[in-house]
Amino acid sequence: MSISFNGKVAIVTGAGGGLGRCHALDLAARGAKVVVNDLGGSVDGSGGSSSAAEKVVEEIKAAGGEAMANGASVTDVAQVEAMVKDAMDAWGRVDILVNNAGILRDKSFTKVSDEDFRLVLEVHLMGSVNCSKAVWDIMKEQNYGRIVVTSSSSGLYGNFGQTNYGAAKMGCVGLINTLKLEGAKYNIKCNALAPVAGTRMTESLMPEEVLEKLQPEFVTPAVTYMVSEDAPTGVIMAAGAGVFTRVMVHETMGVNLGTEGDMTAENIASNWDKISDMTDARLCTQGGDQTMKIFELIGKS
Repeated sequence: MSISFNGKVAIVTGAGGGLGRCHALDLAARGAKVVVNDLGGSVDGSGGSSSAAEKVVEEIKAAGGEAMANGASVTDVAQVEAMVKDAMDAWGRVDILVNNAGILRDKSFTKVSDEDFRLVLEVHLMGSVNCSKAVWDIMKEQNYGRIVVTSSSSGLYGNFGQTNYGAAKMGCVGLINTLKLEGAKYNIKCNALAPVAGTRMTESLMPEEVLEKLQPEFVTPAVTYMVSEDAPTGVIMAAGAGVFTRVMVHETMGVNLGTEGDMTAENIASNWDKISDMTDARLCTQGGDQTMKIFELIGKS
């Protein structure tokens, strides 16, 4: 099976370097017309320049592809809407959105400022919301859309010094968990990437020999698959160094303590091993699945 994006239009945010650049290049090489978005700021989000995005556009055009550079900040709704309008004016549709733009303001929870916390949420989470919102009705009308958000193991599992980043990245998963449901009847598929790669954001955190194995292009096939015609939906895929895994949130069957005298914190403590037993754990695909499972357990009792 060969994945092609001929006739498709893609927007990739934060595509001036690192992961976003690799995503944009691969989509373009497979036939997509690409909006290469990048504010051009530093890792902490300060500053700005369109030169990085323009350089990627030059790479795409040199290889025979079509692309345009865009310097919108994903935190600015008006700029995001103008970016989408530019794509529509030029190419008439938007089929793919890869929410990749991000910044870091790492500090321990004691030291992180309210400003640093909010800004990281604004870029990662609200940036994904703003861009997804701007293309949503277009995708509904054309009955086709593919959206990827960029999550992280810091959100899925935690990482010291990244309460702001982790909260934002887990929020992105919550976003696609509902978008997958609302977009289903419109053939809009929404997925999340949890990448492990050596980029500007991680190069100071890893030794050189590790970074060599974590090239950003070793992650991009996951994105290419998740925005393809036959993509799954509601999936979290982890990718790095050529390894691809699926992250799945399961819920144990648990125990029914009833609603009377046995329903105590002490009985939760004494039944903790059984409550934590993954033997019959279920994959819940929407909130109602949890409620149904609860009543199933009550019925068995």
